[in-house]
Amino acid sequence: MAVTLHRCPLTFLPGSVDPCSRVQEALDAQGVEYTVVKEWGFPRGRRTRVIELSGQNRLPVVEFEDGTAYREESEDMAARIRAGQLRGSD
Repeated sequence: MAVTLHRCPLTFLPGSVDPCSRVQEALDAQGVEYTVVKEWGFPRGRRTRVIELSGQNRLPVVEFEDGTAYREESEDMAARIRAGQLRGSD
């Protein structure tokens, strides 16, 4: 499954500090194929695709091939990804 990770532009921060890096590290650990789209840091209103996908302007967001999206707090996202349940009941 290939997905798109919509994340902040601060790719140099480690996952212990940055929520987007935390989710990206979980995707890497599980071997999930993904592409990265760096979204605007601020103002958050410029994150138009993120808002279209998730109904909010917060990052990170995982976009699936079918156009649906997954978004919750990064700790929960990372735990779900590491458990092999990115799509719910995978």
